[in-house]
Amino acid sequence: METPQIDAVCDWLMNYQGAVIAALKGLDPSASFGFDQWERQEGGGGISCACPGSEMLEKAGVNFSDVRGTSLPPSATATRPELAGRPFRAMGVSMVIHPCNPYCPTAHANIRFMSVGVPGENVWWFGGGFDLTPYYGFVEDAVYWHRAAAAACAPFGSELYPRFKAACDKYFFLRHRNEARGIGGLFFDDFNEVGFDHAFGLARNVGEAFAPAYTTILDRRQDTSYRERERQFQLYRRGRYVEFNLIYDRGTLFGLQSGGRTESILMSLPPMVRWAYNWQPEPGSAEERLTEYFLKPRDWLSEKLP
Repeated sequence: METPQIDAVCDWLMNYQGAVIAALKGLDPSASFGFDQWERQEGGGGISCACPGSEMLEKAGVNFSDVRGTSLPPSATATRPELAGRPFRAMGVSMVIHPCNPYCPTAHANIRFMSVGVPGENVWWFGGGFDLTPYYGFVEDAVYWHRAAAAACAPFGSELYPRFKAACDKYFFLRHRNEARGIGGLFFDDFNEVGFDHAFGLARNVGEAFAPAYTTILDRRQDTSYRERERQFQLYRRGRYVEFNLIYDRGTLFGLQSGGRTESILMSLPPMVRWAYNWQPEPGSAEERLTEYFLKPRDWLSEKLP
């Protein structure tokens, strides 16, 4: 396999972290991100950047990590058992943004790179993607989001968007609820097709598509007025986000299993959330429409705009 340019990936990821933070601050000048540099005892470290609250963002985190280890944890070898026990280097940028306004969706994105020490071989791959979790659905936002996802993949193969969209719909699914987490986007893993330059180019394109798409949607919805009813529904739906991240999310599991920094790993969780026993939305309400229409896998590129 082609030798990867690991330093080039690391440099791009660090610059990418800064670019996403700049995009969020450009939309919300009141957002202030604290920079927390940390080291990992086994090797490597990272820079965690958190915004604990602003006019638009209730909580946001944009984290860079570059860690090394002597043995891949189980979460990274489930589909590659032959790599169990191998030394590794894993790096990436991961972000979650929880806006204040219930009409603004939560968003998540990450781009990651893994290199595994195997004698006589160069074993590496990219992974990542982005997804959107609305509390109140808008068809025009969903279509816009998926058009941005398709455009990011298009230069690298027409088959990639439908493939990565399907993987996203499958991955961000709460099996114990039989319910999607959001309206999806892109998800890919173990990607090293065609060669390093091609795979790295795709990862960059996907990463760089995220901030423009998300900030456009935030800008559309940030001034929408809301009441306590909408706020309480937002907190209730955030419970689903917490459930997914703590039960299923591979990044969370990898971080905890590899002895990562807990504060950075759990930065994705919202600051406020609630659970209600057997709560049911009113028939015909916007709350019911979220689960009955928006949280079903759909061909958003073919959806008719209102």
